Amino acid sequence: MFRRSLKLIFCISLLAGMVAVPVMARPARKPIRARIAAIPAHLIWSEEFNGPVGSSPDTNVWNFDTGGKGWGNEELESYTSRTQNASLDGKGDLDVTALAESYTGSDGITRHYTSARLQTLHKFQFQYGLVEARIQVPAGKGMWPSFWLLGSEGYASENSWPGCGEIDAMEVLGSEPNVVNGTLHGPWPFAPKGVGGTASSSTPLSAGFHVYGVEWAPERISFLLDGVVYKTITPTDLPPGAPWPFDHPFFLLLNLAVGGDWPGPPNAATQFPAHMLVDWVRVWQ
Repeated sequence: MFRRSLKLIFCISLLAGMVAVPVMARPARKPIRARIAAIPAHLIWSEEFNGPVGSSPDTNVWNFDTGGKGWGNEELESYTSRTQNASLDGKGDLDVTALAESYTGSDGITRHYTSARLQTLHKFQFQYGLVEARIQVPAGKGMWPSFWLLGSEGYASENSWPGCGEIDAMEVLGSEPNVVNGTLHGPWPFAPKGVGGTASSSTPLSAGFHVYGVEWAPERISFLLDGVVYKTITPTDLPPGAPWPFDHPFFLLLNLAVGGDWPGPPNAATQFPAHMLVDWVRVWQ
């Protein structure tokens, strides 16, 4: 997800081309397996989101980023830690919910939408392997769900990004619900919006759960949709001498943004509440 202002993230953390691939049949819920032969089938971490309906995500695993300053992307929501915006649905899913409501956060900024952004900084990070999440994304203009990874020093200072590296495993614009975007960001003046690829589905990704993944090796990163690689990027795809900031631990993030410089604002047809459902997140090495 294009994160253009690490100054905002630092302050808040201190306070609290197109490739078509076939969409495979919906995977059975809760199977623990790796499908990429290059990665050993050893599950090192998983979050299954099991728990009582309405309960908060496990705070031993997840941190909440909160605030409404736009997150460097001109986003329109205020992220909160309330169960109204992120809770377990009692069916094994995390429900990240965007609401149309007037809300003033602890930063004193009033926004007209709320949502949630969760991350695992200092609680789980890893280097190399296969990471996947089974997610159902929302449709609608202005919806911007994301599943991504950020270099472990990403919140260390206002200048940490993009040198820390960023791996966007999944971004689906609600106005383009048939397309998933996978993107890498680094300190690359030649690519201010990153480098990556897309995969298209014959049916809207918002119509059901799909598995979004990244296979991360020392000098190769591949993006997957339902177990199928749709884009691979290596250092040879960059200009000579370009940094490759993907050689150190990264942590995980999940969020549902409302509006921003990429999707634009919601319109009259956008339905609220909007839900991003996460069945599981798993990492293999």
